[in-house]
Amino acid sequence: MGFFNKLKQGLSKTRDSFSEKFDNILKFTKKIDEETFDELEELLISADVGVCTTQELMERLRENSKKINNLEELKTVLKDEIINFFPKESISLTFPAVILVVGVNGVGKTTSIGKLANRYKAEGKKVILAAADTFRAAAVDQLEIWGNRVGVDIIKHKEGADPASVLFDALKAGKARKADIIICDTAGRLHTKKNLMAELKKLYRVCHKEYPEANVTSLMVLDATTGQNALSQARMFKEAVDFSGIILTKLDGTAKGGIAIAIASELKIPVWYIGIGEGINDLQEFSPQDFVDAIFI
Repeated sequence: MGFFNKLKQGLSKTRDSFSEKFDNILKFTKKIDEETFDELEELLISADVGVCTTQELMERLRENSKKINNLEELKTVLKDEIINFFPKESISLTFPAVILVVGVNGVGKTTSIGKLANRYKAEGKKVILAAADTFRAAAVDQLEIWGNRVGVDIIKHKEGADPASVLFDALKAGKARKADIIICDTAGRLHTKKNLMAELKKLYRVCHKEYPEANVTSLMVLDATTGQNALSQARMFKEAVDFSGIILTKLDGTAKGGIAIAIASELKIPVWYIGIGEGINDLQEFSPQDFVDAIFI
């Protein structure tokens, strides 16, 4: 199956919920008037595009209303305006690279790391995994399973160990083994009284101190099925971690795919990858154009 067909299939729940309802609006509308915009606004909010983003989108549509002569043009303008919300930056990594992967427990963080390692290895990169989520039961074991499956080295300590010490050893191993990328799994919560954000900042300091020549970046993993709650999580982490991009998981399991639009509009952070299936190759690079086309096809 080609990439676009896989994306289209993965977004089927969002498309069924959104695009078909949108087509029904057009089907029973003879002219574009305020009632049409009201129905469209309600639809966008129900698709978890979010109130603020929807209001901004509707303002743009109303501003362009004089240029819209028929319903098909309305659809085209809507698609263009949605695409304009997404940051124009593409994925950019220089090597050697250290990627700190953050996110709350249950969003698919460790699984995404495994799939990310598989992508980079397939591109010919030497990858090392750092199991720094030492506070969640079985997190290290889960990452080790992925490391063995993909065929990449993993640096680990015993459960409950200091995450910074795990990362320190991974950085040493990365330099010694001439790794291109070190991907670090971080805690989604702590079982101690320590502040999670302070721990994440500590990992950053370790990276910059011990491996200053590396390109250090962060990716945040968000679960699309949680809708607006994903936005709240991102805002909370953004206060402590200046992450470069987002991995949006479980898009194939939700009708709330509009959350990708809300994230782009409100956070101004690019979505780097999306999860559209359970397979090892189902972490795909995100394309705003393909995303919108797959919803409206």
